[in-house]
Parts: sequence; structure tokens; C-alpha cells
Amino acid sequence: MRAARLRGLSLARGPGRGVAGDWRPERGALAIQARGLAVRRGTATVLSDVDLDVRAGELLALVGPNGAGKTTLLAAACGDLPAHAGTITLGGAALSGAKTVELARRRAMLPQHTTLAFPFTVADVVAMGRAPWAGTPRQAEDTEAVADAMRQADVERFAARPFPSLSGGEQARTALARALAQRTPILLLDEPTAALDLHHQELVLGIARDRARAGDAVVAVLHDLGLAAAYADRVALLAGGRVVADGPPERVLTAGTLSGVYQHRVEVIPHPRTGVPLIVPDRPAPPDRA
Repeated sequence: MRAARLRGLSLARGPGRGVAGDWRPERGALAIQARGLAVRRGTATVLSDVDLDVRAGELLALVGPNGAGKTTLLAAACGDLPAHAGTITLGGAALSGAKTVELARRRAMLPQHTTLAFPFTVADVVAMGRAPWAGTPRQAEDTEAVADAMRQADVERFAARPFPSLSGGEQARTALARALAQRTPILLLDEPTAALDLHHQELVLGIARDRARAGDAVVAVLHDLGLAAAYADRVALLAGGRVVADGPPERVLTAGTLSGVYQHRVEVIPHPRTGVPLIVPDRPAPPDRA
């Protein structure tokens, strides 16, 4: 009875048409496509004329200053925000009119913050990610999917603890495990490393990269440009609600481009061993402490 109640939490919205059920694009195929996308929040236009392709098998990082439209773009790709103009599709199917359960079988979304009103255990929260597959043959994967997701996110030892009792970082990893347990071909992550220590930042981006290598389409909003440079296959740089640069990290994350967008001088230095761009703000020399 309890499992059925938990599954029902994710299936609250009404019916519609559009996205079909269990679907997985071939590597390199378009998973998400936006054309001329504009999104409003209230009376403010937050995104304008955005064109973006996301392909299966790649990790795309969305970067840019505060207010650039990164989270709004992710929410539009998830289907949580309607487009004011333009189109956005998942696997060629329009998001508008899609049933919630059908969308949940295509994409999993990790929001910036996860708040629960009831003291569900960590295991219960992760099990919520299996809700879209209730009543389908893939329900047989539930136990394995939940255990595997908790192992990947390093929350196994918290399985019996109430979610509200966890630290911010532990809650963030539990929410990630819920998204991983969903086992969808599209994974959308909004600032997945914001509350994490250095070790777990690397862990989470490693998971994202591994999902992309396995053939999934992964999109992550990141503020840490160094993580974007190290892990992303592509970077889309947003400013003022528009995509101002899109391509490989070494082409997008240049000193001139970043200094202009962030309005702060930035230095980009190749790592001496890997060649991956190291991105640091230009700072004055520290005072003499002698």
C-alpha cells in the first residue's frame, strides 16, 4: 500500500497527447531541440530566441551569470514551463499536451532544491523515482534501480534516515539518487554540485559523464566553470536570456568571452598535465604577510 501511495506522488497532472512511453534515442540522435524559444515569467521575458540541440550520448553544461536564463531553459526542456514563442521537443515530439507520466518516462529532473513536508526515509524518496514505471514491465526493475541509484549517489548508509534529518549535501545527493532511479534517457540537473563538498562534486559530475557515455542525453546547469570545462562535451553560455556561445569547452570558455559575459576579468590557463582549461577570476596579488 505504501509503495503504491509513493508512486502516485509523481502522477498528479491531467491527461494530454504528445510524448509516447518507453523511448530511448540512438547515440547521436536529437533528444531535445529548441527553436526560437521564448519563455516569460510573469511580465518578464526570461528567454528570447533560443536555439539549442541536445544529443544522446553527450553532456551539455549550461553556464552563465545569475539571471542569464539557465534554470528557465532547463525548466522549459523539462516541460514545467510553457513556451511563450518557439518550440521545444523531446525526441521530435512536442512537449505541449504530453501526459505527465509519459514525460517522466523520457526525462528525469533534479531541481535546485527539494523540500518534503513529511519525514519520508531516504529509501522512500529514492523509490519515488520509480513512480512513472508503475504498472509497466519495467516495474520489475524497482528494487535494483533504487539500490543502484543509492550506491551511485553515496547515500546507501542513510537509507533508513528521515530525509529532513540530512545535511544539505546529503539531501542533494538523495534527490539525485531519485532522479537516477527513474532510469530515463534524458537527465536534467539544475546546479547539482551547489551544496556538495569537493569529493562529491567530482562524484556527481562523474556520474553525469558516465550517463552520457552510456548513451543518455545529460544537461547540467553549472556555476563552476572549471567543472564545466573538465566534464562537459559541450558548453552553452547564456547571457541576458540568450545563448551567446555554444560548442566544445575550449572554444566557448575563453578569457575574452567569459570576461565580457561575467563583467569581470577572467584568466584561462591550460592544465599542465591534461590541457583542460582552468578558469580563475583575475584577483589582486595578496598583501605581503611576512
